[in-house]
Amino acid sequence: MFSLKGKVAVITGGGSGIGLATVRRFHQAGAKVVVADLTDETKLALEIDGLFIKTDVSKENEVQALLEKTVEAYGRIDILFNNAGIGRGLVMISDAESVDYEVSFKVNTMGVLYGLKHGAVYLSDGGVIINSASVAGLQGVPTYGPYVASKHAVIGITKTAALELSPRNIRVNCICPGTIDTPMLQNSGAPEQRAINDLVTPLGRSGLPEEVAALVHFLSSDDSKFITGQAITVDGGITAGTSLGVWSGLAALVQ
Repeated sequence: MFSLKGKVAVITGGGSGIGLATVRRFHQAGAKVVVADLTDETKLALEIDGLFIKTDVSKENEVQALLEKTVEAYGRIDILFNNAGIGRGLVMISDAESVDYEVSFKVNTMGVLYGLKHGAVYLSDGGVIINSASVAGLQGVPTYGPYVASKHAVIGITKTAALELSPRNIRVNCICPGTIDTPMLQNSGAPEQRAINDLVTPLGRSGLPEEVAALVHFLSSDDSKFITGQAITVDGGITAGTSLGVWSGLAALVQ
């Protein structure tokens, strides 16, 4: 396991899903972890000998306060994982209201932007910032316009931040998960959606939060010191092309 001993890490949305898996993995790797979430994660923080700070990432002052309090508690920040996000979709562009886009951008995009803005102030030189984007930031997804737009923006701002922060040797990357078995997926719609997701994923299943956390861990470690400005997928092959399962189904239809 890539060592994070002596590192101080801040993880937004750390109470569930990918964030929670990353909190636990970072703790096992030796980092001091600050868990930021809207829900009370005091118990989790105690379990990992870390710190919980309630944070709404859609509010700039709360993101700034999160980083400031972390420095007050631990004297530094080495890793910032801007992970908090929401899923908002199932609406055609022609039917969407402006609020659908505003809510997605407030959390998914502005939450990342606030982390980058204030992370530039509070992170140590040589630090690491990782942002949660999505495969939906790399391609279109019907009825998910608000989410797609917000995640495309995350990838763009990640690349720009990587260039601007490179003189301080602060590396900035983003991860692009595919379908991951998190509470967001479990609460996102009809039961048949999981079967469809498995069909279109070449590896035939949803990913696990721990599998995404492993990528975040690597990107946060000194073993990836020459990687910056990248949007890296962890998607079971979705962005590689059409799965054999889909091709087989289509072939059956035309026979």
